[in-house]
Amino acid sequence: MATGEDAPLPTTPAPDAIRSLSRADDAPDEPGTVVWHRDDLRIADNPAVAAAAADADRIVPLFVFDPAFYDERGAACDARVEFLHDCLRDLDRQYRDVGGAGLTYGHGDPLDVLSRFVDAGWDAVATATPSGRYGRRRDERARERLGVDFVAGDGLVRDADRPREDWSDRVESWFAADPFDWDPRSVAVERVETAIDPDRASDAYDVAPTKTRVPTGGRGPARDRLRAFAEAIGEYPGSISSPLDAREGTSGLSAYLRFGCLSVREVHRYVDERAPDGRGKSMYVSRLFWNRHYTQKLLDWPGWLDRAVNPVYEGFNRDRHDPDLVAAWKRGETGFPMVDASMRCLRETGWLNFRMRALCASVYFQILQQPWRIGADHFYEHLIDGDPAINYTQWQSQCGLVGRPGLRLYDPRKQVRDQDPDGEFVRRWVPELDPLPAAHLDAPEKTPLAVQREVGVRIGEDYPYPVADYERARLEFRERYGAVHGAAAARLGDEEIARRASLSGGLGAARSIAADHGGPAEADGDDADATSQTGLDEFG
Repeated sequence: MATGEDAPLPTTPAPDAIRSLSRADDAPDEPGTVVWHRDDLRIADNPAVAAAAADADRIVPLFVFDPAFYDERGAACDARVEFLHDCLRDLDRQYRDVGGAGLTYGHGDPLDVLSRFVDAGWDAVATATPSGRYGRRRDERARERLGVDFVAGDGLVRDADRPREDWSDRVESWFAADPFDWDPRSVAVERVETAIDPDRASDAYDVAPTKTRVPTGGRGPARDRLRAFAEAIGEYPGSISSPLDAREGTSGLSAYLRFGCLSVREVHRYVDERAPDGRGKSMYVSRLFWNRHYTQKLLDWPGWLDRAVNPVYEGFNRDRHDPDLVAAWKRGETGFPMVDASMRCLRETGWLNFRMRALCASVYFQILQQPWRIGADHFYEHLIDGDPAINYTQWQSQCGLVGRPGLRLYDPRKQVRDQDPDGEFVRRWVPELDPLPAAHLDAPEKTPLAVQREVGVRIGEDYPYPVADYERARLEFRERYGAVHGAAAARLGDEEIARRASLSGGLGAARSIAADHGGPAEADGDDADATSQTGLDEFG
């Protein structure tokens, strides 16, 4: 994408256009409230929209195309940007469908745009949403400088000394509560014409998505997907691990939830009321609780994005940073076919099922032994559903940076045998291995030379040998990790560290870990293939 300096778009709306806002009869009127949309791109069950409509006779729904989001610092692939643009087109339709004038599109630094409304006497509201590095600083400045009212309503616990006390009960009550509602007939939804829209922004910033199989953004497609998933939810437990089955067998709602086309609460209510009872339903409902759990983690400690939760692990693997190894992992050229297929799938489609995300993260951190944040940032750039609360907390959990006992390592060879026994996924994304018999796809480097010659695949030329000796690297990492794990477990006895770790069992769970595992360290835990999926343990 082009940088903001190159984009020929002015800062808009202009102050004169804002001051000229009036009712349809052209009579001057008092200013109202601006609803600043960032995510939560819907009008239903939206706390900011409901709050604005309750307090004002006039609202202007606003989205600002921020140049910082589009340049090289934006950390979002073009496909995610285009998905966002789809969501905005749909949001505009939502406002028009209830008789409003539609969505106002601004451009520029959001605070500069909002200040023009505030200077003209308008109030401003937005949803209170835990966000990434840039978004957090932006929102803090908007609150301090402009008095933007950030309205909570996402089920998270704020401003509490012990936010984890009775947390699951509070979230359950929020799920059961009525959604935020407003009457479009009681408020005028107005619009400022700016001649800027998603198409103009795409052209100005040279947004040119190249990923395939990316869904269309917006509330309409999200509701269609929700209905289809609820009807087939019984297949969910058997679909989540295989990268092939998961494409259609999981909910497919993660990107829609990330941009707020649907609220987590309305998805929970729909599944609870309309999906057939069974293991699939209960499993998926638990995932919605975990969505709130990990978002609460980021709210409690924004450092999840940048620093190891447990300070003992700060800088772990930093001295081993090898740009060539990182590049091979990003390209999908590690010599581990399931990792390579997954990384290529991520780059091509912007999506991976959970188990493959965990596999790629664990191999990156524990076998290639590279710094975690570089890998996490790469995922965040390419994932259409890239959510800072989910991505970075899961990376830290998968890498073992919290201090809980037990390393989780998904053996890439075993994952081929278990999740892709016929080699369909590997062959799709690593076509250079297509001629190889399925029996050799878990470890191509062990394929007899006679077989390689017969099928015309030369390991080391057509496809690389593994960039690391799996068993040697695994043992080396566990020794290094084990040497400091006791100290890391002990740090969970510090209340400050326990709070930032935000374990599902609260401070009691952290103290138990410190008591049981703190002190002199030893290599500890089993491979993940003998456990449940990362981060989806039982509450408590």
